[in-house]
Parts: sequence; structure tokens; C-alpha cells
Amino acid sequence: MSTWVLLRGLMREQRHWGDFPEQFRQALPQAHIVTPDLPGNGSLHGQSSPASVAALVDACREQLRARGLSGPYCLLALSLGAMVAVEWGARYPQEVSCCVLINTSMRPFNRFYRRLRWQNYPAIALQAVLGGVRRQESLILRLTSNRRGQDAALLQRWIGYQRDYPVRRANALRQLAAAARFNAPPSRPEQPLLVLAGGRDKLVDMRCSLALAQAWNAECRLHPDAGHDLPLDDGAWVAAQVAQWRAATSGKQDEKKPRP
Repeated sequence: MSTWVLLRGLMREQRHWGDFPEQFRQALPQAHIVTPDLPGNGSLHGQSSPASVAALVDACREQLRARGLSGPYCLLALSLGAMVAVEWGARYPQEVSCCVLINTSMRPFNRFYRRLRWQNYPAIALQAVLGGVRRQESLILRLTSNRRGQDAALLQRWIGYQRDYPVRRANALRQLAAAARFNAPPSRPEQPLLVLAGGRDKLVDMRCSLALAQAWNAECRLHPDAGHDLPLDDGAWVAAQVAQWRAATSGKQDEKKPRP
């Protein structure tokens, strides 16, 4: 049984995975799924968010150890979470057996105006000035989902999450700073690596994922019309891609093992 650690992105928490963990479990029945929160989000909203991806890695490792879990882990991670996964695999390679990176971006492979699409700057700036939980969550939903961006019931749940566990503005800024300053390691992580991207991501240009996959000679699979929150828009597709990829990579790893 493999332990899969699912990591969300900026200002999101484990409840934002929605139905995806169950969809993932159906595709990989032997998976043990863990969904920790990053400090400053969800159940850890009272903590201060680290201002570096390296510190986020250490916080995640500490959470898992506190639960009595030990690696190696399979990491499936979205956006900022994918940066955490890359850093984790680079610093502690013995703890990570594979990585699935979803709609992420990172220096030096991607330019800033593609890492956060410039077309969104006015709406984000207006939200920073006006504030408000409903306005914030409505904007995030519209920018991250193509299939459910107008889902009123989902929006109400997201508003409830934020009211339950409010993300402080200072923590949001620290998480944003961690993402903006993160530099990918100089060499490709040694673990098997799959990159997934939404073909109509309105928040992060899909070319960021394509450039990363090309630089690291990693397999990249593109969903034709999903947005940034790919597990929300088509979780079954994500789970199926991972299951197919793991079956193929596990077979290749078995072929490389020395025969007795």
C-alpha cells in the first residue's frame, strides 16, 4: 500500500479537495490518502504561514511524523503545493517515491506574467482593496474552475470554510511570497514525475507546466478544457491519469531491478 500525500495551494485547505480523494481511491484502491493542511490554512489557520517553501516542507513532514506516518510518500500536489512537493523530493529524496504536479509554475522556467496571468491583476487588486469573504471566494472560484465557477452551492461551502477557519491576510501574503520567491532545484528530481495541466487554466498559464515538463524531460498530460483546480473540474480524469502512469512506471521500475 502506498501513502499518497495530497497538498493544496495558496489559501486552500483539505476540505477544498471535495470529492477528489474518493475518486482517487476508486482509481487506486490500495492508496492510503493523507490530506494535511499547510500552516495558516484550514485546521492550522491559527499558525503563521512560513514565508519559504523549504519551511512549508518541514511543516508537512512534522505533521506526518506526528500522525505516526513515515515515507516514502507519493506526493500529488496542486499549485503552491506542487512547489512543496518538488522541494521535498529534492531535499529528502529517500522520503518521496513519486510526484504528480498539477498546474504549477516556478522560477527559472516561467515568467512572472505567466505564473499569475496578467489579465487577473485588476480583479485581484480590487479584491485586495475591497475585501470581503463572499467576494474573495467568488473570485477564487471563478478564476480556478471552468466547470463549476458558477456553482452557487459550492461557493456557499467555500464561504463556510473561510468563516470556519479564516486565512489571515498576513498568512496569505506569506504564502504568496513563498511561491513568488521559490526557485526550482538546479537538477531534475530523481523520483518519477508526472505533470498535469488544465488546458484552459485562467489563473496560471498552462505553458508553465509545459515548460517545466520539457526542462525536466517529464511526462505531461493536458486536459482539454479544465481550469486551475483540475481535481475539482475533472477529478476522475486526474485519478485515471495517475493510475495509468503509476502502472506504467511501476512496471519500468520492476524491469530495472536486478534478477536473482
